[in-house]
Amino acid sequence: MTIRVAAVGDIHLSEHARGTYRARLNGIEERADVLLVAGDLTRHGTVEEGQVIADEFRGLAIPVVFVLGNHDYHSDAEQEIMAMLRATGHFVLDDSAEVLLGGRLGVAGGKGFGGGFAGKCANEFGEPETKAFVRHTREIADRWRIALKGLDTQHRIVLSHYAPVKDTLAGEPPEIYPFLGSYLLAEAADAVGADLIIHGHAHAGTEKGATPGGIRVRNVALPVLGRSYATYGL
Repeated sequence: MTIRVAAVGDIHLSEHARGTYRARLNGIEERADVLLVAGDLTRHGTVEEGQVIADEFRGLAIPVVFVLGNHDYHSDAEQEIMAMLRATGHFVLDDSAEVLLGGRLGVAGGKGFGGGFAGKCANEFGEPETKAFVRHTREIADRWRIALKGLDTQHRIVLSHYAPVKDTLAGEPPEIYPFLGSYLLAEAADAVGADLIIHGHAHAGTEKGATPGGIRVRNVALPVLGRSYATYGL
């Protein structure tokens, strides 16, 4: 049986947008079995904006899985935002995994981070600040690999905010690619295997791409989709 996956990212809701996005989700249970939200839920990552997100997605008839994005970290309230979402019954990945739909679907991932892509990327070399930047992404990718390995499910999806491939960044200035994602994230997925990778972050990017290992990658940033959410079949 096909699993129908709805996905969107970069909705950037603020207190002034309360009530505006929920209407766009009406009837989603007729079109999808699960909703994945790929970060940048808020504009500035405040607790108040986090409450808006919790309220907008409260009580949906299908499971909702979130990751946070860079905007959601801006006010240093990311832990409070994650707690709010979990308190309303939603799943939040933080370099972790969840099993859904009676064991048929496993979703692993988290925010991700930058660093660039093979041949044009930063290396864990030189100044402490540069090494720390790349090490952060490498450690995230290592945790994703472990989380994916722990999923004994029919299908596996990786949910991220940052991009794992440069295919879906086409349209963004190449100079900022290192700040939009990292090839290390794709390597983690290819090493273990997954059916699909969902990400956001690149507002001017392209929807469709693939990892070197052939995993489908979809950029579901709202400005890219031009619709409330996309749906994909597994």
